[in-house]
Amino acid sequence: MPENELPRFLAALSPASLEKVRQQTPEKQAQLASAWETELVEDTDLDTLSELSPPAAEEEAAERVVRAYFQE
Repeated sequence: MPENELPRFLAALSPASLEKVRQQTPEKQAQLASAWETELVEDTDLDTLSELSPPAAEEEAAERVVRAYFQE
């Protein structure tokens, strides 16, 4: 995992999602950050958003990962 992946993932989360993720173990947080990075790379729908607003694409990907993990 890239060294700055976890802090970038945490920064992209909404306050409510950040609270949920912070309650997880460091290992689980790292897994979620890795899933977030994969979501950013593999989801073609985020490509257009990323071109328009990279922070918005990162936020959307982070929220998708949290929703999938917590089944919201």
